Amino acid sequence: MRRVTKLSAVCITSAALALSVTACGSTSSDNDSSSSNGDGIKIGLAYDVGGRGDRSFNDSAARGADKAKDEFGGEIKELTAKSSDTEADREQRLSDLADAGYNPIVGVGFSYATSIAKVAAKYPKVSFGVVDGVADAKNADSILFTEEQGSYLAGVAAALKTKKDHVGFIGGVDTPLIKKFEAGYVQGVKDTKPKVKVEVQYLTRGSDLSGFASPDKGSEAAGGMLDKGADVIYAAAGSSGNGSIEAVSAVKGAWAIGVDSDQYNIPGLAKYKNSILTSMVKNVDLGVYDFIKSVHDEKPLTGVNDYSLAKGGVSLATSGGFIDDIKAQLDAAKKKIVDGDIKVKTTP
Repeated sequence: MRRVTKLSAVCITSAALALSVTACGSTSSDNDSSSSNGDGIKIGLAYDVGGRGDRSFNDSAARGADKAKDEFGGEIKELTAKSSDTEADREQRLSDLADAGYNPIVGVGFSYATSIAKVAAKYPKVSFGVVDGVADAKNADSILFTEEQGSYLAGVAAALKTKKDHVGFIGGVDTPLIKKFEAGYVQGVKDTKPKVKVEVQYLTRGSDLSGFASPDKGSEAAGGMLDKGADVIYAAAGSSGNGSIEAVSAVKGAWAIGVDSDQYNIPGLAKYKNSILTSMVKNVDLGVYDFIKSVHDEKPLTGVNDYSLAKGGVSLATSGGFIDDIKAQLDAAKKKIVDGDIKVKTTP
């Protein structure tokens, strides 16, 4: 844990957030880490690209594991994916954790779904969890979120805050999961103010997952949108979104919308926080903690467990007070979603 954090700190001192965890080389599974807190549960975490220190998705999962370790004692072993990973690499990473006696094991990211289904069958006494994917195994917990619902609210906020009737969406990788963010955001914008233009750009496509860990690409994409007149940009792109936030902060009157974690309160982004309108918080930490606790209590969660807007699985952060003036509109939209009056799309 300490080694990853130290690497992240080195990145922060760089002139641009483009040199984040990936640029520093910590996306290699060789850069693993562990920490212990007495006897107790042994938690295995297999991170997505970017790993701990991405200030977004992976960090949210880490918070859930940290909370469980603090409460139950034990240790955490962390391994991190590379952008070039194959299915065999993911299977090996999970198997290494199981062979070392870690239980439960959490795959952080949809790319682990297939590998967990395979590995779980070989280790029936180990409990596996996967975030954002469905693993077909009796001893696996599939932890899902309604990203589209939270993103709808982000779209409402963007439409109400834009002064140029022009906003943007940056997706890390063109996958079905990130399409949910786009779909909800665009619907929220258009339902609130139909005349607002929405720019959409993906950083990478297909099997190239580097779009989740390339702040330089995020910065470039945001810069292009700002040049075209967008003044609110929502990035669902892992640590690449850090670059987007930095680019937005350089333009007076422009707003960034963070993702996964409440990025206003992330220390590594403190210098940009006054440009972070809100964040679509995806409470991965809640899902990860619930799963680990269930294993600790000897009642492991299995099957599919959804964390919706109604259940607090997703939400809009209010840090900074920048959306306080539109709280009534946001609350009204949330109520309509929870009550079923608004059906949020999961595809654009």
